[in-house]
Amino acid sequence: MTLEASDTALLRVDSISKAFGATQALKNVSFDVRPGEVHALMGENGAGKSTLMKIISGIHQPDGGEIYVNGEPAGFDGPREAQAAGIAIIHQELNVIPEMTVAENLVVGREPTNRFGVLDRKRMRADAAEKLARVHAEISPTALMGSLSVGMQQMVEIARAVAEDARVLVLDEPTAALSRSESDRLFELIRSMRADGMGLVYISHRMEEVWELSDRITVFRDGALVTTVDRGELTPSQVVNRMVGRDVDDLYVRSDREVGETVLSVRGLTDGRKVGPADLTVRAGEIVGMVGLIGAGRTEFARMIYGADRRAAGDIRIGEKSFSPSSPTKSIRRGISLLPESRKAQALFLEMSVADNESVSVLDKFSRIGVILRKTLHRNVKSTADRLNVKTSSLAAPISSLSGGNQQKVVLGRALLQGPDVIILDEPTRGVDIGAKNEIYRIIDELARSGKAVVLISSDLPEALGISDRLVVMRQGQIVAELDARSATEELVMAHATGVYGTEE
Repeated sequence: MTLEASDTALLRVDSISKAFGATQALKNVSFDVRPGEVHALMGENGAGKSTLMKIISGIHQPDGGEIYVNGEPAGFDGPREAQAAGIAIIHQELNVIPEMTVAENLVVGREPTNRFGVLDRKRMRADAAEKLARVHAEISPTALMGSLSVGMQQMVEIARAVAEDARVLVLDEPTAALSRSESDRLFELIRSMRADGMGLVYISHRMEEVWELSDRITVFRDGALVTTVDRGELTPSQVVNRMVGRDVDDLYVRSDREVGETVLSVRGLTDGRKVGPADLTVRAGEIVGMVGLIGAGRTEFARMIYGADRRAAGDIRIGEKSFSPSSPTKSIRRGISLLPESRKAQALFLEMSVADNESVSVLDKFSRIGVILRKTLHRNVKSTADRLNVKTSSLAAPISSLSGGNQQKVVLGRALLQGPDVIILDEPTRGVDIGAKNEIYRIIDELARSGKAVVLISSDLPEALGISDRLVVMRQGQIVAELDARSATEELVMAHATGVYGTEE
């Protein structure tokens, strides 16, 4: 139950504007957070969400407009002033020091000392234990921060914010790197903080999370406020339509396709340690989703097929022919392409142009006697970028200037230029906004319709269920189930992924 009057807001911004050079990042936007509510803030990448959060957390100052805390005018010249006013933000990239203990991270900048001015470690550990208990986090104060999972590190950051008397907590894509169980623990904590009267701003592209947690939803588009509504006033599709400025009837895309002969056949594939032996078949025109918990072995399995990781045993066939993937280059030549899990770490050359990133692995394909056929290469790169609707000022622009969704489309374009028969997509929409997700789903469906065999590795269960034809579930390096994606449910998938299936009466 949310409060009605906006003057009861813990935080309110009125007509906030902000420009960076010629780019108008925010255009007279208003937003408020009330006691005891979760207010979801949604929009595509570049819509202005992050800019507004940086303003209310004191990182940026607005060009115009007013900020009110508990109904009183406020302005922040830096993050410390915002924190003193009870505003905290948990960034997607966590602000922790891995080499220090949990207790040290919790008190950094506010270290307790004894009467001689010496750090009081006993008191520091006791204070840390108390702070962790307030957020129900079972974490040792003496543990090194770097030894914790991302979910546990996030809990420590939240514990620090709560201990500093934060009344407004901003969570920016908080589940992006969390396992299902860690996400569930976070949701329990969010509900507890809401019950205690805190105001929470929840920024996420994951519609199912927004519907599960939020009381109100605000949508930004192109730096402007589109709408603020109670959650029940709109359907998820209507929210997406407002985010992207066009009708998106169905977020997920799965057409009726003709499925052909087996293109990829894997038997007994194992690394001899954690993964396998496991079998997989994928037919022409088919999308097979690989699902499972973090650490189940999906990425490792795919990297062995691609030749990026060593296999200890196993038979791989492309069509009828046996194939030994000793390197990615050899796999590409045999018609296998892979979009890796981490764009920035494994796929992009951030200092290079859009065109160079798209063509980097196919230069030999567009060369004759060692000379690159630049006109032919440019024509193919441009045609592929146009086909994928890559939004860029120029193919010569640095790839770092593109949004996450457009960067991913460039990597996908690179795979298409390779001319594959098998495309393995590892978390293809991670960190991508909803509008770009819908475009990527359409591209994946188009690839399958053109006869490609597609393997989709996804931690987003609604995504995997929504666009795949079949699902294979991995647990502890083994494929433990094969399901029809059209009839499977999230509960059934998780039962297989956790090993619960068949154990309950």
